[in-house]
Amino acid sequence: MVLFQAEFSSKSEKYINKLDKITSKRIKQKIDELERNPFPKEVERVEDYKGEKTFRVRVGKQRILYFVRHNLNRLIIIKIDKRSKVYDK
Repeated sequence: MVLFQAEFSSKSEKYINKLDKITSKRIKQKIDELERNPFPKEVERVEDYKGEKTFRVRVGKQRILYFVRHNLNRLIIIKIDKRSKVYDK
């Protein structure tokens, strides 16, 4: 089984640090799951986001946007935010 290593953009790291402890913990747990399986059944493909093959997964009212670098076994977390704001470029 190939494990992926999560890398956070500076925006996503700052956002997690601003959240309350419970929400932050839930997001970190979801990212841990994504490191084991980057394509769970609830994952959705985001159309035309910054020219990358981007995916999103829900954690309550939050969304995690990420893309996968298979050749490097990396999971790049590009943005975490509320649904209303996460898709703003």
